[in-house]
Amino acid sequence: MKKLITTHPYWPIALVLILGATIYWSLIATDRYVSQSNVVLQSAQIAPPTMTFASLLTGGGEMADMLLLKDHLMSVDMMQKLDEAFDLRSHYASREIDRFSRLSRADVPTETLHRYYQRRVTIDVDEYAQILRIKVGAYDPDLAQAMVRKLMREGEAHMNAMGQRLAEEQVRFIEIQVQELQRRLETARDNLLAFQNEHGLISPTGTVESLSAVVASLEGELAKLSARYRALSDTQSPSSAERVRARNEIRAIQEQIGLERNRMATRAGDALNRLSAEFQTLELQVEFAREMYANALASLENTRVEAARTLKQVSVLQEPTYPQYPNEPRRVYNITVFTILTLLGALIVHMFAAIIRDHRD
Repeated sequence: MKKLITTHPYWPIALVLILGATIYWSLIATDRYVSQSNVVLQSAQIAPPTMTFASLLTGGGEMADMLLLKDHLMSVDMMQKLDEAFDLRSHYASREIDRFSRLSRADVPTETLHRYYQRRVTIDVDEYAQILRIKVGAYDPDLAQAMVRKLMREGEAHMNAMGQRLAEEQVRFIEIQVQELQRRLETARDNLLAFQNEHGLISPTGTVESLSAVVASLEGELAKLSARYRALSDTQSPSSAERVRARNEIRAIQEQIGLERNRMATRAGDALNRLSAEFQTLELQVEFAREMYANALASLENTRVEAARTLKQVSVLQEPTYPQYPNEPRRVYNITVFTILTLLGALIVHMFAAIIRDHRD
């Protein structure tokens, strides 16, 4: 035996380690209770999901939300909320827990507590089913279940707060745009009213159209009189009363046509065609501003509706379980795995030692 210990000391060391691990996990390790819950994130979005290359790589928006939720639940902020609610430091640093499993002391730095928290809280994401599986280990079954419930509530509140902040920023931006477009509409409308008041015209375009209609009517009348005058020329003398009357009517209508054309070309020193062009420009500006303002109002309303749809709801597929017996540590499994790994390590050391002896010989 002494020769074996001297020649191959790693085998006795391995046996001692296996014995120590067996004693620890069989008799010393403190029972730990695990509560678990399965949840899924849902929203009020009714639009059908679009299939894009990016969505194939990331798993879509729901998967991204799942990963964000997982990161928050494992964060320092979440740990501090749980510590404030359940005094995790005192619980995990309790002297009733074995030395290798407990927190070294209650006043450890936040970084140390966070590393310990990550060992006791497990969050897995099922990418295929898009389910979040939450597991919490504690040395009291009531506390384990309460921690899972707290994680679910805080996770849902955090996701909703993120969505609301983004939605509020979008709504605020569009409200500013609506106010600016309303100001532009009022300015364009005031410019149009000032133009109408300045020139005493409701619509220069309408005035031009009405004058054009009058001229066209007079020209039609002139054509009839001209035809009648030529017919009279064949049957009556130039000094006949009827031909004189027809000639006078033709001259009067021609003068009236000239007068109306002058009114169309010039009104109070301003050409009606120029006034009509300016009026049309102002009218187009008002119409464009009105359409932009209407579109902005519709966009604002749609954004408010979409903001309500961004709210996330944590739908529970499995309520937080109340552990009836300690799930951890997995004593037989840990002893078996430790024994296999220790024997494998001793065997590797033994082979290296044999190779070294062969080279020496």
